[in-house]
Amino acid sequence: MQFNQEMKKSINLKKLSKDPSCLSDYDPNAMDFEKAQLYLEQFLTPVTAVEKLPIQDALGRVIAKDIKSSINVPNYDNSAMDGYAIGLNQNQLTFKVIGSIFAGSTTLQKIKPGQAMQIMTGGRIPKGCDAVIPIELLNEHDGLITIDELPKKYANIRNIGEDVKKGEVILKQGHFIRPAEVGLLASLGLAHINVFKKLTVVFFSSGDEVISVGMPIKIGQVYDSNRYSIRAMLSRLNVDFIDFKNVIDDKTVIKKTLLKAASKADLIITSGGVSVGKADYMKEVLAEIGEVLFWKLSIKPGRPLAYGKIKQAHYFGLPGNPVSAMVTFYQIVQPAIKKIMGQTNYHLPPCFQAKCSTSIKKRPGRMEFQRGVLIKKNDEWIVNPTPHQGSGILSSMTQANCFIVLNKNDSFVEKGSTVNVQIMDGII
Repeated sequence: MQFNQEMKKSINLKKLSKDPSCLSDYDPNAMDFEKAQLYLEQFLTPVTAVEKLPIQDALGRVIAKDIKSSINVPNYDNSAMDGYAIGLNQNQLTFKVIGSIFAGSTTLQKIKPGQAMQIMTGGRIPKGCDAVIPIELLNEHDGLITIDELPKKYANIRNIGEDVKKGEVILKQGHFIRPAEVGLLASLGLAHINVFKKLTVVFFSSGDEVISVGMPIKIGQVYDSNRYSIRAMLSRLNVDFIDFKNVIDDKTVIKKTLLKAASKADLIITSGGVSVGKADYMKEVLAEIGEVLFWKLSIKPGRPLAYGKIKQAHYFGLPGNPVSAMVTFYQIVQPAIKKIMGQTNYHLPPCFQAKCSTSIKKRPGRMEFQRGVLIKKNDEWIVNPTPHQGSGILSSMTQANCFIVLNKNDSFVEKGSTVNVQIMDGII
């Protein structure tokens, strides 16, 4: 495909925003979902600043430099079971017990063929040991143990370096740190690691009709739910954020606010003001102070979505409708934030198929993310679309636990047919 070949070239965002004809098949006002993802891969630049942190403070951060192990883990052969270490002697099934080995003992013991030593999980394997017999598989009597059959050679022995070998790269640059990674780092004796610095995100909503929570509402006004949703979504991404609150529909104020945000942030997120209303000045302002890659996506909900740059700060303009704002954040903005954070191992949760409990009508041309409730019934996954799919029905997001993902060419889903489902818990 010509588009994919051209994406391999180095495309300048400023040139593209000023001259869309420099790349064929490019339309900033009708970008489809997959193409937007490809473009973003080209233009998103990961953070480069690094800081050193104690490992207990590194959860949710991204590794900035490959980490090699300076030791073997484990650093000695040890027992995987509570039982007896034995020295095999041909087909002998009875062994003489000559002592015990406890976890934490640093002394290297020794046994001969026909001998056994009681050993605890983690205990150091004695020299001459051929296997460890779990305590449940033997009989003890008069200083002897008896087994019913010979074990495999080296059974129930954890070998030196079995988990991690000395000199091995155990975590690469770009790896996201979860609880398991913190534990692994501790197992290597590492107290501090280098991670990329946290992103700073500035966000605000726009619109004269938007008022703050806690204020009495008048006819024609709406509470500023988007700003609180965005704040909550950012809180789960381990970024630093600055809330610029609500900005009135005034071109001068919007321009001043965006320039101030660009001086403070790696990323700017706005909600509202990127559609075609007469009082939506965002597009006009961005044409003066930044470059914009696209203004609209062929998705539903979430068509009016903008991405560009203002100076060195990335910019995402989310739709004003609350469901549209959340859907575009999860599907487009969150993966972008992960990439800017320096993370290389993030992917949107994969879709799997479930049976749809009702028919769905859809107009071809746009990819849709409908809200659904996924349940398991008689060992089969069933998805029920929420009753109201409007982009302003925020309550549908609280009822749903998944997105029903419909391709842009789909037009009708029959009741009982299978649809692609994306679990929200993997995103939200």
